[in-house]
Amino acid sequence: MYPAIPKKRALAGLVIAAAVLAVPGTIALAQDIANDKVVVTVDGKPITEGDLKLADTEVGAELGQLPPEVRRRALAEYLIDNKLFANAGEAAKLGETPEFKAYMEYLRGRALREQYFEKILKSTISEDEAKKIYNARVAQLKPETEFAARHILVASEDKAKELRAKIVAGEDFAKLAGENSTDPVSKKDGGFLGYFGMGQMVPEFEAAVVKLQKGEVSEPIKTAYGWHIIKLEDRRAKAPPTYDQVKDTILNSLAVRKAQETSAEMRGKSKIEYVDQDIKKQVEEQKQKQAEALEAAKKAKAAGAAAPAAGAAPATPAAPAAPAAPDAKK
Repeated sequence: MYPAIPKKRALAGLVIAAAVLAVPGTIALAQDIANDKVVVTVDGKPITEGDLKLADTEVGAELGQLPPEVRRRALAEYLIDNKLFANAGEAAKLGETPEFKAYMEYLRGRALREQYFEKILKSTISEDEAKKIYNARVAQLKPETEFAARHILVASEDKAKELRAKIVAGEDFAKLAGENSTDPVSKKDGGFLGYFGMGQMVPEFEAAVVKLQKGEVSEPIKTAYGWHIIKLEDRRAKAPPTYDQVKDTILNSLAVRKAQETSAEMRGKSKIEYVDQDIKKQVEEQKQKQAEALEAAKKAKAAGAAAPAAGAAPATPAAPAAPAAPDAKK
């Protein structure tokens, strides 16, 4: 029997933007209800494919990387338990308590917030804007080189020299790597390490790779892992990630920014009173620190603008004011 899936709840805190990234796709799911397929029934009451999808948005993150069929079964079991406990709560008339009604009001507010994000806020974010950000960031990227290499890792310098001599004499590098390398991962692929960039390998290994030309084999190199013989298979300019690879990240960042702007705008139009004195004190202290930081930034900017440039000639003193003209009547 599957254990009940624990339902973890965490306080969202002060970061309103986090809500955007956590909003489940309830709008799209609601559109599937009409053609919903029943998966399980509990005392004659259906649990549907739509219910599974909704449950997945709620507790799916806790299921990790389960295979799809196992994940689906786990969600079904979660919903069965949910239905059974809900029935028990109904029988105990818990739905009539003030606590339940207050909780339902909270859930209603949360659902309205989620639908506002989905229907209103996210509709203002366009892929054109995301593409502009992508193009700007790609244009700012510095050219990088990446390398593809094979290596043979052994315990001693003598063994490394012996294998290198065989390679220089014409024996196949990949074959010798498979037979001799102590690297359990790469030896299965003839010592191939794939493509990697600067900073991804230990310094001694990287320094040797950078000096190699395509097809060249290094002298034995000592690292903390042992002795390496390296063959450079390729070097190329590292391609930037494609738009499709980073699209979701950019769109999410735009959604976060839009949420922050919308929250600030709504707060500015609303009358918010912190009744709890501890919370009120924290808010006031934060506002004070922000005001002080803003004032310090303004003074620093003004001082920087007023300071003469290094090596500049001193400013010419202002000429004294001309004496006033005599009164014609005197």
